Amino acid sequence: MTGGSGFLGQRVIAELASHDVADVFAPRSADCDLRERDAIRTALAESRADVVVHLAAVVGGIGANMATPGSFFYDNALMGIQLIEESRRAGVERFVCVGTVCAYPKHAPAPFREEDLWNGYPEETNAPYGLAKKMLLVQLQAYRQQYGFEGIYLLPVNLYGPRDNFDERTSHVIPALIKKCDEAVQSGADSIVCWGTGSASREFLFVDDAAEGIVSAAASYSGEEPVNLGSGSEISIAALTDLIAELVGFSGEIIWDRSKPDGQPRRWLDTTRAEREFGFSASTSLRDGLERTIDWYRASRPTAVSIAERVPGA
Repeated sequence: MTGGSGFLGQRVIAELASHDVADVFAPRSADCDLRERDAIRTALAESRADVVVHLAAVVGGIGANMATPGSFFYDNALMGIQLIEESRRAGVERFVCVGTVCAYPKHAPAPFREEDLWNGYPEETNAPYGLAKKMLLVQLQAYRQQYGFEGIYLLPVNLYGPRDNFDERTSHVIPALIKKCDEAVQSGADSIVCWGTGSASREFLFVDDAAEGIVSAAASYSGEEPVNLGSGSEISIAALTDLIAELVGFSGEIIWDRSKPDGQPRRWLDTTRAEREFGFSASTSLRDGLERTIDWYRASRPTAVSIAERVPGA
């Protein structure tokens, strides 16, 4: 498995352990740089893997995507393309690729259905990342057609939970808002400033639920079509901010910086295929998941800056 030491990877390893998987090989990026073909070949030879689960990615919020779009495209595309090819050559029986909701068109009708994945261009601020990951779906489908290589492709929505990345330079919206509100409470600030208008909507999936969905798909799904993984409900960024402020205990003013981008107008997935194909449905409510995340962050600060793996590698 790649990305095993990252935010999602740690939970997938724990979920695999609960299913009595015989052996999990999850080298760190320092030992296996997925941009280097020889490193991939060595890892596959050492592990003699039957199944590869590809989680490693260079990720970040809107600011990080806008600052380094070339790196986000190159690293994510190169890691995945080479890993799929070398896995095929090594005789891997099944390849599980975890993509991104950022692959969907900017104006896809909500809730997003897998059939709409190609009906438009992704939202511009994260299009390089989304397209790089979407190319891996094309590769897996082409390899299935030419080589009979069994690859499945999952599309998780925005994840959150304990051990998320709380570095404000690269974090996604939930950890960024938790940290912002918590620091305001600690400092006694009477206001916070948030990006955009607050009108965009998002869907969020608790990381433990995501891990359960990935392991369930790896065990029992073999189709060539991509599958959404989500909670099935959306919330506006303004409402999310209000909820986090309530849970953290911040009662000051929320100021919206309209000079900053909102990102994609809506993100909300149709999750019926996942439930139909391998019985997955999320079980953690947003409020419960946020409470667990906030509790972890407060217990872990100031060291809770970032353990999410954001560098290229396994």
